[in-house]
Amino acid sequence: MKLGLIAGNGRFPFLVLEGARKAGAEVAVAAIREETDPEIEQFADRLTWVGVGQLGKMIRFFKNEGVEKAIMAGQVKHVQIFSRSIPDVRMLKMLLRLPRRNTDALIGAVANELVSEGIELIDSTFFLKEHLAQSGTLTKREPDQGERADIQYGLEIAREIARVDLGQTIVVRDRACVAIEAMEGTDAVIRRAGQLVGGRLTVIKIAKPDQDMRFDVPVVGIPTIKTMAECGATCLCLTAGKTLMFDREEMLRLSNDKGIAIIAVNG
Repeated sequence: MKLGLIAGNGRFPFLVLEGARKAGAEVAVAAIREETDPEIEQFADRLTWVGVGQLGKMIRFFKNEGVEKAIMAGQVKHVQIFSRSIPDVRMLKMLLRLPRRNTDALIGAVANELVSEGIELIDSTFFLKEHLAQSGTLTKREPDQGERADIQYGLEIAREIARVDLGQTIVVRDRACVAIEAMEGTDAVIRRAGQLVGGRLTVIKIAKPDQDMRFDVPVVGIPTIKTMAECGATCLCLTAGKTLMFDREEMLRLSNDKGIAIIAVNG
């Protein structure tokens, strides 16, 4: 099987490449020029660079490479849609058909374009199941009573925000919502919360209630923990089985060193 990889930013695409190689799959990479780390050229067997609006070029590359299944891995910032990138004809036609341009609508439409060309978009965690958060407290320190109250309060809000596809992350303090993620990303919303109130913050990052595992799967890693430590956040709540934890051992070691509690909850 020849796999297509649509590579966004961060380590996610590199881990997919590593997992696919271990599984014996050959991978053709469409790297997003505005997002992907150029180092990916050293790891890919076959690669082309595409602009964020070059949907037609990406599909032609996959078709020429004989790709029948593809994986999306790595964030493509939603704000890129409002950048100066010029969409090609295929992307423009797709955008004009959309009644809204939130994450689910945009990436779902790209998935449909791929399917129309005989390319199936598959679960982005297909090669990375061991990186998914397991249910329960993952750090040495359990969330304290105040943090658990913030989690209980915040989960209801976070699930509603995720349901309407506004963001995956909220930040809570003393059962009050301090900041809600929109287009800026997890680390940026944590920093904003730290600037607003600072200290004793609980970060809640969850999957959508009907999370499509093909795209926009929640991801956390060492940068998340470093940002939390800098901003006085003391607790992180994740969705078990649907959140990827990169560099898990080092991430947990850093969390323990910083006194940050991490808990993964079902649903």
